[in-house]
Amino acid sequence: MQSIDIEALNQQIYADSAFVETLREETAKVIVGQDTMIERLMLGLLCRGHVLLEGLPGLAKTLAIKTLSKAVDARFSRIQFTPDLLPADIIGTMIYNPSTNQFTVRKGPVFANFILADEINRAPAKVQSALLEAMQERQVTIGNDTFTLEEPFLVLATQNPIEQEGTYPLPEAQVDRFMLKVKITYPNKEEEREIIRRNLSGDVFAEVHPVVKPADILKARQSVRRIYMDEKIERYILDIVFATRTPGEYGLRNLEPLINYGGSPRASINLALASKAHAFLQRRGYVIPEDVRNVCHDVMRHRLGLTYEAEAENITQEDIINKVLDTIEVP
Repeated sequence: MQSIDIEALNQQIYADSAFVETLREETAKVIVGQDTMIERLMLGLLCRGHVLLEGLPGLAKTLAIKTLSKAVDARFSRIQFTPDLLPADIIGTMIYNPSTNQFTVRKGPVFANFILADEINRAPAKVQSALLEAMQERQVTIGNDTFTLEEPFLVLATQNPIEQEGTYPLPEAQVDRFMLKVKITYPNKEEEREIIRRNLSGDVFAEVHPVVKPADILKARQSVRRIYMDEKIERYILDIVFATRTPGEYGLRNLEPLINYGGSPRASINLALASKAHAFLQRRGYVIPEDVRNVCHDVMRHRLGLTYEAEAENITQEDIINKVLDTIEVP
């Protein structure tokens, strides 16, 4: 690619990404700190990928998702997952009308742009399977009818990592369909001081205005795919993913007893897409290795299976990813 092409692409991406700062400023009216969480939600939005947020209660996971949906001027549905939830409670069902002697479709809350699946691991497998078709195929089947879901369609799920009583592990097939798994941490002292002040003064209820249209998001998705990725970056992504499958070939033989299974092809696809979207958020028309390293943990952590030996030694997915990133040569 000629340098003049790169320069032209850079200018085009800079213009197309103008709404990013406006969106950040609007969400900052309500959300204090948690810049990484907001950025990851925007990555999912730009990449047509679902996001799983994992963190302790009270870290603004639900609030961040609701705030983002208001700022994007999109339809929002919240589904509180519980053990007695049924598939029909999510996708809808057929309702019998006695006056016409016919069944009509009653659509469920999944028919929206932003779906907040709150505490998603509290519902049993049959409910999770009802969500799979919507997440992967962007469609819902009720009776004999299949309905296409309106874009942008995004499932943003939360789960609590410490309270496991009354929860169900998510099926591996469903976990793999989440583009990102983001771990939410505590705010720092200054951020928490601002949170206290806003709550005491009532500013926490600041009104969020829609600053981006769904059409703008769809246009931005096309721009993200146009971002230039060099062959060296492609090889770097493949080396990272393949090092989790066959670590011995990359000088990581000590990881072989710790990894049960490595990243799937979705890991490679989503790592490339997320890297492009991260470059877009930086208002840059090309991908650099730092883009890949920045999103790698969130793309990979839920796609690595650990052995009992790793769990016994308290080795986490983050430890594996760090070792891989430290070993693979950066282009």
